[in-house]
Amino acid sequence: MCLAVFLVAVDGTVLSLATPSIVEDLKPTASQVLWIGDIYSFVLAGLLITMGNLGDRFGRKFLLLVGGSLFAVISIFAAYSATAEMLIVARALLGVAGATLMPSTLALMRSTFTDDTERSFAIGVWSAMGAAGAAAGPLFGGALLQHFWWGAVFLVNVPIMALVLIIGLPTLRESRDPNPGPLDGLSVALSMVGILGGVYAIKEMAIRGFEIQYLLAGVIGVITLTWFVVRQIHLEHPLVDVRLFSSGPFTGAVLGMLLSVFGLAGALFFFSQYLQFIKGLSPLQAGLFELPATLSALIAALLAGNAMRRFGRGPVTSMGLAAIGIGMAAIAFILDSQQYLVFAVPLILIGAGDGVALTIASDTVLAVAPKDRAGAASAVSETGYELGTALGIALLGSVLTAVYQGALKLPGVVPPEVAAAATESPGESFEAMKGLAADVTGPLTEAIHVAFTQALQVTTWVGAVVLIFGAFVTWRLLPGRTEAVNEVVAH
Repeated sequence: MCLAVFLVAVDGTVLSLATPSIVEDLKPTASQVLWIGDIYSFVLAGLLITMGNLGDRFGRKFLLLVGGSLFAVISIFAAYSATAEMLIVARALLGVAGATLMPSTLALMRSTFTDDTERSFAIGVWSAMGAAGAAAGPLFGGALLQHFWWGAVFLVNVPIMALVLIIGLPTLRESRDPNPGPLDGLSVALSMVGILGGVYAIKEMAIRGFEIQYLLAGVIGVITLTWFVVRQIHLEHPLVDVRLFSSGPFTGAVLGMLLSVFGLAGALFFFSQYLQFIKGLSPLQAGLFELPATLSALIAALLAGNAMRRFGRGPVTSMGLAAIGIGMAAIAFILDSQQYLVFAVPLILIGAGDGVALTIASDTVLAVAPKDRAGAASAVSETGYELGTALGIALLGSVLTAVYQGALKLPGVVPPEVAAAATESPGESFEAMKGLAADVTGPLTEAIHVAFTQALQVTTWVGAVVLIFGAFVTWRLLPGRTEAVNEVVAH
């Protein structure tokens, strides 16, 4: 189960370093480059709820192993794609296969580990492997691309998934809902359209602004999700039992999941840009720079169960979210520092807070949800994870872009096309600056550094405020040390 979630997490980030090689080889358009990067997470998010329900009906082990086999086969297809269109299709299909893995692994935790202590520790290991996979993606990609062509970042999936099948076939216990009822096709369609429309609108508006087509996609997403929720209330066998959200612990757990990823994705995504554009590090060096966050997330996830039993779900989850917020606020103060060790402390806070909050949120979802609906409940949790990632990058990205563009003071000697690129982003400006004289690039580079640093400071402060507020809300929603989750739900 841990190998499967590790693989899905790796595949979400491994492509970041391979994009320049893909552009050089396949010659995709600018739009196709974005689709190659985004289509995997779009499809994954849109299908999680549906796949969680299929696992409840047909067996979570069955869905995990079938989806894993398809993941390996499609990875080969992606590695040897001859055109950009082929690679986009392959990435979309990988998203379909990935959607079978995430809710299946978490739901199988419920049936495999019936003891609460064992389950909490198992979910801690599972969360740690997810964090390790997300961090290992760029490192794997950097190492592979030094020796092989870009397709190697997909082929690495094959041996990992072979191990999942070899170990999973004899050891995993099958589990399913004994009375699943009929699968409502309209609910499936509504959940897919609603989530895809919402995630697509958020991501695109963060990059390109409030253009009409993205606003329309967002409106369609909201209307469709509203229709979906209303339909679930009236169905005898709903795709998602939305009444679970009337439970404070369940709502608090999903909120904790969303906010923990919101903070981590938002903080590290833009901090990675700062390290590369302003500090001048390579992508691989930036990944190594952020290693304290990864290592602390791994350790904290493993210790989260003990902390939860000692202090309670609410206090520990809140402390985790608060740690992420404090870490983000601290980064705002030290951006100009040249000392690596100064950055290690806030990165450790961010990683540890994420590891704790993510683990306890996942455990709470399984503890609250009915055992026979564990797949569907896990899918809601994983959808919160994907939405948290999208919102973290999109909403904080909007803040970053607005402040950057407002703070940028361009020198008067900059050519119009370079000025336009500089206004868009530091990455585009540095590409456009190639070949210009030093008396132009020097002042422009300094202006970009100042503006981006200011923008990142404001962005991390905004993220910190959101996380601190979220810490207060989850403290109120999740039970404390003296309250059991089952008692809170029953009450």
